[in-house]
Amino acid sequence: IPVGKDSLSMKTVWEDQGEKKSVTAPLSLIISAFAPVADVRKTVTPQLQAADSALLLLDLGAGRNRLGGSIFGQVWNDMNGQTPDVDQAAKLAAAFHTIQSLVQDELLLAYHDRSDGGLFATLAEMCFAGHLGAQVELSVLTDDTAANVNAVLFNEELGAVMQVAVDQIDEVLARFAAAGLGAETSVIGVPTDDNTLTLLHGEEVVLAESRVALQQAWSETSYRLQRLRDNPAGADSEYAQIADTASRGLFAELTFDTKDNPAAPFIATGARPRIAILREQGVNGQIEMGAAFTRAGFEAVDVHMSDVIAGRVQLADFKGLAACGGFSYGDVLGAGEGWAKSILFNAQAREQFEAFFGRGDTFALGVCNGCQMMSNLSDIIPGAQYWPKLNRNASEQFEARFAMVEVTESPSIFLQDMIGSKLPVVVSHGEGRAVFAPGHQEQVLTALRYVDFNGQATETYPLNPNGSPAGITGVTTPDGRFTIMMPHPERVFRTLQNSWHPAEWDENGAWFRMFASARRWIG
Repeated sequence: IPVGKDSLSMKTVWEDQGEKKSVTAPLSLIISAFAPVADVRKTVTPQLQAADSALLLLDLGAGRNRLGGSIFGQVWNDMNGQTPDVDQAAKLAAAFHTIQSLVQDELLLAYHDRSDGGLFATLAEMCFAGHLGAQVELSVLTDDTAANVNAVLFNEELGAVMQVAVDQIDEVLARFAAAGLGAETSVIGVPTDDNTLTLLHGEEVVLAESRVALQQAWSETSYRLQRLRDNPAGADSEYAQIADTASRGLFAELTFDTKDNPAAPFIATGARPRIAILREQGVNGQIEMGAAFTRAGFEAVDVHMSDVIAGRVQLADFKGLAACGGFSYGDVLGAGEGWAKSILFNAQAREQFEAFFGRGDTFALGVCNGCQMMSNLSDIIPGAQYWPKLNRNASEQFEARFAMVEVTESPSIFLQDMIGSKLPVVVSHGEGRAVFAPGHQEQVLTALRYVDFNGQATETYPLNPNGSPAGITGVTTPDGRFTIMMPHPERVFRTLQNSWHPAEWDENGAWFRMFASARRWIG
């Protein structure tokens, strides 16, 4: 029960051997909020860009640099002192609206808040994300390096670091000034291409450390835990890649134009071939899959396995079938195999699937759990006799990543227009490691394979997230009608779904092409 008229406290009363006891403790008030996002394409990230630009600090702490309760204090076992606070709510609101206007008008190249670790952590993380360095002048923020440099670098006051193109700095500073935040906004440095974070105070070098050394230190705790929890060899491989300063990271080299839509002439006819978006208990990828095929000109129909088994749905009524992914049967081990057995050991379901696969005018796509399921139906899929089984990832963990793949030479009706392209795609699976029967790997028709940042097929973790041989992550049949893959192209068929993409991509992302190609194949 509340205690006292103005008290934020709670009295707990209990009885101990007939005696009433009580304790009064402060109440905690937790406030959460939601806000609408008008356009998810208007976003900025902490990734520094290699551009002629400067770094700006917005300091809503107005130079107070309070260290109480900070991570810096935790490290040094000193939790004393004042904690940061919102001293002027109006300025916080003004900062929010100003930053929103800058995002809307695309005046920010990168953005990162400093309230978790302070300015030093913010700058370091921006360098990590962009694989760049930065040179920062601290004399803008403090006159006394001996007394105040730690407070400047590690206070967790409200604020942010922004990267702004040189020719737009005046406009950005003018907007903050107009919002009453001119004194709180400073130009503090520039990004550099030397992979070094350099902190200066006038002529004095406060710190000059390589991005690699800082990122290894930043990652070491996670790395040590990963070695204990996961496959140690994979943890070592991932940690070692931090030192690869020559890596260009994610890239896209396409053999087609994302602005072309081969499905357009067929969509214009108004005909919409029906495709069964097939799911089983626990599958959660059917919405994205249905949306991708709908955009490509199909009539996507939600079909649960119980509908097929009960006879409520006939596969004879469909031109295509897409077996979806996402935690079938709670993603227990071998879930896709269990899904396949619900077909193989049910006479009515097996008959429907065999008839569907046996027609010459049908196609099917299996993704993730659907890939695992269809690989176990290889006996009833014409031309699928060399397909692999899918076992637990070599990392011994569920892998959710944005990985690079190459579309290899194959007859897949989905991927023929994309052959030779190298681009990133979402992966999200615990059992994606392809295991082939003796001699089958040499016979299988590979459609997709994981590649490294040089575009070469790889078995290196985490560039190859599951350990599949030769990077194989998608296969097809000789007639190209049936394709299975572990990645999730349906989750990135729109450009805005990609966590990274080339700036020139328009509304349709690169992976939309495979769904449009299927529509063209139907005619």
